[in-house]
Amino acid sequence: MNVMTPVTGWALILAFFAFFMGVTWYAARNHDLSSKAGFLVASRDLGWVQAAFSIAATWIWAPALFVAAQQAYVHGWVGVFWFTVPNVLCLVIFAWFAQRARELFPDGFTLSAAARERYSPRVQVLYLIAMIGLSVASFAVQLLAGAVVVTALTGIPFAAVTLALSVGALSYTAYAGLRGSVVTDWLQMVVIGVVGCGLALAVTIIAGPSVLARGLHGMDGTYTSLTSGAGAGVFWSFGLSTSIGLLSGPFGDQSFWQRAWAVRKEHVARSFLLGAAIFAVVPIVMSMLGFAAAGGAVPVTNPTLTNLAAILHWLPQWTVVPFLLYVFSGLVSTMSSQLAALSSFVGHDFLRGDATRAVFHARWSMLVFAALAVAIALIPGLTVVQLFIFYGTLRACTLVPTMLMIARPGRLSERWAFWGILGSLVLALPMSAYGNLTGTVPFVVAGSLAAIGVSGTLVLIGRARVAPTVPQNARH
Repeated sequence: MNVMTPVTGWALILAFFAFFMGVTWYAARNHDLSSKAGFLVASRDLGWVQAAFSIAATWIWAPALFVAAQQAYVHGWVGVFWFTVPNVLCLVIFAWFAQRARELFPDGFTLSAAARERYSPRVQVLYLIAMIGLSVASFAVQLLAGAVVVTALTGIPFAAVTLALSVGALSYTAYAGLRGSVVTDWLQMVVIGVVGCGLALAVTIIAGPSVLARGLHGMDGTYTSLTSGAGAGVFWSFGLSTSIGLLSGPFGDQSFWQRAWAVRKEHVARSFLLGAAIFAVVPIVMSMLGFAAAGGAVPVTNPTLTNLAAILHWLPQWTVVPFLLYVFSGLVSTMSSQLAALSSFVGHDFLRGDATRAVFHARWSMLVFAALAVAIALIPGLTVVQLFIFYGTLRACTLVPTMLMIARPGRLSERWAFWGILGSLVLALPMSAYGNLTGTVPFVVAGSLAAIGVSGTLVLIGRARVAPTVPQNARH
């Protein structure tokens, strides 16, 4: 499928990252990058529109770029529904919790540190395990998806692409911390919107409405209902685990809590609501390419690259250049966000009480975590969907304890929360890993249900056994 030379591919990668490094330097040159608050939470002065674009860009990870088109091609509108609706709904629900967390912990940095304050140090450790694991795996997903596309189009070796993307994201995030991620997000979001909508519109015009209409029910035309027939099977094999993973997504992802503590406190909720609306455009637009591929019987050898197959089938080859910029923008925005999130664990949780060394160690931790993510992305046979569902299970393990910690902080049981989260991690992760690696759907579903069910049940039992109290800094 190579449509450009490796030299052209390298030139595009270098130009992309050089441009965004320049944007970061220019935008952050007059801001505080040396203090803990300046580096980890952008001095808590982000505007709500700026934050909303950053939230949307962060949520536009590899699945949003590729899975929407894949689901449209394979499972029609049913697959798109089970991917898009939970994706948007989770940010809408999270908006209230983010605002509430900012009120409860006005000087917060990480959710894990908040768990230490509300529960205990040992619960904080479990949060760190789950959230660091999620951030590293999320970084690896972006590398895996991006390298697959770039290698297919340019012939550049897969391992070299993963390394280049990692170094590129590190270049400006390590320089400016969270602000380096945020100031580039809005421009990357513009690239995603303009290029994505432009390519989808061009394919729709050339293919014609009748082709898209034929593809609404998937490539074999059997996905006509959410609740019956083949459509019901999509719910059990994809929709249930995906919905649980997505609805718990921002709750277990430090990059979103980090933005909640970085935006001006009176604008937290509205920034997430606007971010949800901006994000919704991407999976909807990408699904149009999947419908066109299904309706036009486009040969798709790799379903993960359905959107690329549709573009190459209906449009000139030169359109892969803006498509690559679209891919880079979507993936790198999430990569930089995860690097900033990972650095906050080291800069705040690991160096508790030592603000003088926070920025130095936060920067170096990015390099370590990026190297770990590269190693994961290079595991032979690992796919984007497998890793996506796996770490969706991981973040679900802390969902209910986090919700109660914020919504009902006066009735918490440390003991029940600790054993609930630990039980979820021990039971759910092996089931989810086995189910994904072997393609055994019952284990995938069981892992997702166990992740939220074990911790949720035990923490609710603990809540019922604890007399209500009012946290000292809670506001009602």
